Amino acid sequence: GRLYLTAAIAKGDDIKADRDLRALCIDESTGRILWNRKVFAQKGSAAPRIHKKNSHASPTPVVAPDDKLYVHFGHQGTACLDLSGRILWTNRTISYPPVHGNGCSPMVVGNKLFFSCDGAKKPFVIALDRHTGKVAWRKDRNADAKKKFAFCTALLIEVDGRRQIISPGGDVVVAYDPASGDEIWRVRYDGYSVVPRPVYGHGLVFFSSGFDRPTFYAVKPTGRGDVTDTHIAWSITKGAPHTPSPLLVGNELYLVSDGGIGSCLDARTGEVHWRERVCGSCSASPFFAAGRIHIIDETGKGVVIEASKTYRKLAENDINERTLASCAVGENAFYLRSATHLYKIQQR
Repeated sequence: GRLYLTAAIAKGDDIKADRDLRALCIDESTGRILWNRKVFAQKGSAAPRIHKKNSHASPTPVVAPDDKLYVHFGHQGTACLDLSGRILWTNRTISYPPVHGNGCSPMVVGNKLFFSCDGAKKPFVIALDRHTGKVAWRKDRNADAKKKFAFCTALLIEVDGRRQIISPGGDVVVAYDPASGDEIWRVRYDGYSVVPRPVYGHGLVFFSSGFDRPTFYAVKPTGRGDVTDTHIAWSITKGAPHTPSPLLVGNELYLVSDGGIGSCLDARTGEVHWRERVCGSCSASPFFAAGRIHIIDETGKGVVIEASKTYRKLAENDINERTLASCAVGENAFYLRSATHLYKIQQR
């Protein structure tokens, strides 16, 4: 019954104004703000420049099963709160030179909190003890990428009884052992500024390689070491996204490119069932709810399509506000964050 958000509140109109980095808790049924906690102070004069489509509070908060809330502001710091908004610990010791700001959201893996730190140089991934905020392990990327930065949120999977953290970065996707951070396998590619989160199904990991020209890959996560030449099941370039994450529904994989071109593929083979223009420019990821696929473009136009191997548009709706964030889906409702509002959209 609660929604958790982060925000960066500027103290003035200047681009270099100081900011409060805050965590908010909102009543799901009414939209009332239950608490609004300052977590960090950001000195504007020391804050690096961000991309025009980014913010200083882009990563998504996460709640663990033991009712701990984790908020992450990239190079600006990470914190743990209880669900009443009390700060339990903070960590501002993990530094790296960001490019375009932050973007990777943290992920709870057992007693650890994992995230990537893919900045301009010496990129690494890290796991914190989520009860204390201290570093549990840290591993360098070890990829010879000219452009090293990325913003990708990792994915936890299980293969043959062993868990893997799948984390794409500049020029490489790596599977890490959650307990130790040891590398299990890797696949090399040409790409940087990777944003889409991977998905997993049918024994394959699906991910996009990022800029400049993305390639979308399906990889078998059963190898050890560098499996670039042996474990890529299929790949495509046409319609591959720079930003929206892929969506797997049954045997079909749905992609939306940043330019608004939608594709439906057979997840097992990469065969294209359809490819159509579904919306305008798009940053938010498509999602599946109530048997249908929902897409929100950057102007705030929502498109509903049938989850099918045949393209069929079912509805269009428009909030007429700039929208970059992916939606959160709840019980009989979804929650949409625009540049100026938070919406609950529900079928009555």
